[in-house]
Amino acid sequence: MPAHEGDPGRRAYDVVIVGGGHNGLVAAAYLARAGRSVLVLERLDHTGGAAVSTRPFTGVDARLSRYSYLVSLLPSKIVRDLGLDFRVQRRTISSYTPVERDGRATGLLVGGGEARTRQAFARLTGGEREYEAWQRFYGMTGRLAERVFPTLTEPLPTREELRRRVDDEEAWRALFEEPVGVAVEEHFTDDLVRGVVLTDALIGTFADAHDPSLRQNRCLLYHVIGGGTGAWDVPVGGMGALTDALADAARSAGAVLATGHEAVRIDTDGRGAEVTYRTADGEGVAAARHVLVNASPQALAALTGDAPPAPAEGAQLKVNMLLERLPRLRDTSVDPREAFAGTFHIAEGYAQLATAHAQAAAGELPAAPPSEIYCHSLTDPTILGPDLVERGCQTLTLFGLHTPARLFAPDNDAVREDLLKATLAQLDAHLAEPLADCLATDADGRPCIEAKTPLDLERDLSLPGGNIFHRDLAWPYAQDGVGRWGVGTPHANVLLCGAGAVRGGGVSGVPGHNAAMAVLEDLAG
Repeated sequence: MPAHEGDPGRRAYDVVIVGGGHNGLVAAAYLARAGRSVLVLERLDHTGGAAVSTRPFTGVDARLSRYSYLVSLLPSKIVRDLGLDFRVQRRTISSYTPVERDGRATGLLVGGGEARTRQAFARLTGGEREYEAWQRFYGMTGRLAERVFPTLTEPLPTREELRRRVDDEEAWRALFEEPVGVAVEEHFTDDLVRGVVLTDALIGTFADAHDPSLRQNRCLLYHVIGGGTGAWDVPVGGMGALTDALADAARSAGAVLATGHEAVRIDTDGRGAEVTYRTADGEGVAAARHVLVNASPQALAALTGDAPPAPAEGAQLKVNMLLERLPRLRDTSVDPREAFAGTFHIAEGYAQLATAHAQAAAGELPAAPPSEIYCHSLTDPTILGPDLVERGCQTLTLFGLHTPARLFAPDNDAVREDLLKATLAQLDAHLAEPLADCLATDADGRPCIEAKTPLDLERDLSLPGGNIFHRDLAWPYAQDGVGRWGVGTPHANVLLCGAGAVRGGGVSGVPGHNAAMAVLEDLAG
């Protein structure tokens, strides 16, 4: 898109949306389809926010999901309601976790059918117990997912209403009341299996298994309820395919998408509002009855002049790579095309995760940085140009855990380099050849690898502290001050429609949908 796509033209709209990320686009499409005049102000020269596809390597035709990369929480209802030309592809393998035991390279492959998964558990643990515990645990979270996920696009239930809907006291206790480490340790005995389960509670969340704040529980909850199944799917065409489809839906319904327009102030009296924005050519003002902010709570406070919320902090490393070929594994019983098709867990045993958290909490980089990797192009080769496909090239996406933003403050570039080296060394320990030998090179002869720290994400995407959820995830039930749909702010006609809303976080569109519903209810009332 050009730097100034869309011209606000008129001065007054029914709704002005600050931020053209996926949630803002969802809200814009719903509201425009309902006949409301909508203006989206986006600071960057393109829409999509963190859910974009880009070609990060010079002269290389690989269109990668640069930031957000998998889909689970996007309700099919939103795809249907907005008529989106977008689909996802299911991964046939859930995960592979390599480990060395008794001097032998082995691992745990989950997927490929029940019989094969059961056999993999027995091979690793020497019996049936851990697999049966796995079935019980994920049976429990599966039943919870079926009951909780549909509520995300409904008005907020109270805590007791949600508890009655869950109708499972064991599940409620395990996820809503006790640190998730209690349930993990009750169900499982094998350290590696415990670690695989715990990782979904730690994605982008700096916490221990027994953190009394239960932030890890909230993270796990959102990772196991997606789609009512907890499955994490690959966006066909890359994550940008979703936001391109959303932008098309909003634009075709009549919304004005103004890129290169940075909102700098919101003035409101609760009934009407004015949004001042800045472009390369100067300042402008757009009036609206409602303003939706598809940005962080920190950004909202800065725009309205309110007291800022507590600082947020991200805790992840994101690495994008293009390989000439997938590396061979030390565990020769597993085909690399299967091992990397799902989530490839590195240094994520239960004890390893605890040690990494303790080291990072003490201000040190983890000695064995935990991470997980997957290969988008195995499931969806359309993100690669024909020449790359013919050569057998593959992508790798790595997401590192337990690396809070504070660790990078002294020297972001130097710490990023040290962390990347240590993270790849953990992967190399399970490979039969160094990953560096498999990396493709760009048109200038440089290895096709890029790494993003929390501070990089704060700079590039205005994520507060690099936090991918904008703040700690919230329980999906009613809380003071957030209104019927979980998008309320101290200002009656200014709503939060980004990841920091209640039921925000991840690529879901849920806050955008819910903010649009709140506006339409208000206008109808």
